[in-house]
Amino acid sequence: MSPSGKIKKSEAPLHFPFMQEENRLSMAMENYLLSILRLEEQEIKVTVVGLSDHFKNLPKSEGLGTSLPSVSAMVRRLARAQLVQTSSSKEIVFTKLGLQLAHSILRRHRLAARLAVDVLGVDLKYAYREAHRLEHAISPYLEHRIIELLNHPTTCPFGHPIPGSAYKKPKKLISLSNAKTDTPYLVNRVPEDDENLVAYFVENNFLPGQEIILKNVSDSRGVVVVSCLDSELVFGFKVAQMIWISDSKEDL
Repeated sequence: MSPSGKIKKSEAPLHFPFMQEENRLSMAMENYLLSILRLEEQEIKVTVVGLSDHFKNLPKSEGLGTSLPSVSAMVRRLARAQLVQTSSSKEIVFTKLGLQLAHSILRRHRLAARLAVDVLGVDLKYAYREAHRLEHAISPYLEHRIIELLNHPTTCPFGHPIPGSAYKKPKKLISLSNAKTDTPYLVNRVPEDDENLVAYFVENNFLPGQEIILKNVSDSRGVVVVSCLDSELVFGFKVAQMIWISDSKEDL
């Protein structure tokens, strides 16, 4: 993942005090940093084209343009603010400051999702959308209070780690696309963007902590078949690559 040259990425989340002075960016800039970090988490090389495609899945209320010229312009703006750099291979990577701010935004987003589901009773399929709306309004003080209220959560409702928390990555974490057939696994984290897909997860109890077994991989059809409780679920390879699983309850 690391580009050539002097640009380097940090792998570990940076923890810094919740009660620090606010130095907030515009909503659009926050959304860009959030998106870049989420793509990095998925081990996807971040480029202008990739960001453009990613923004098409975001709620329309975010008001982000998806055209290549508009994305390129914002990336240049982030670079002028010394939040990102672009490598010789066109990969967009964070500066140290950009990474700190991105982790702060991602933390607020995942705390907002947890708050929406656990306290406000929001349906899981709407949690991602509502978290996007809430994340920009959470102050450092309110963030601290939410963490206390939720008893220091380590993941969002979809299983993704909350930066700055006590989250520990499972020792053996792989994507569903790399799983072995007829072997039991636990769902660790699932994609959160697609409301219809999330509704499918909920309907079939395909959620973090659930035991599953990969039954079949069909290269010709481009799908995997998974046994979950009394149902067999079918996922395309693209979705399977975004579902993360662990192989023991101790690793969840």
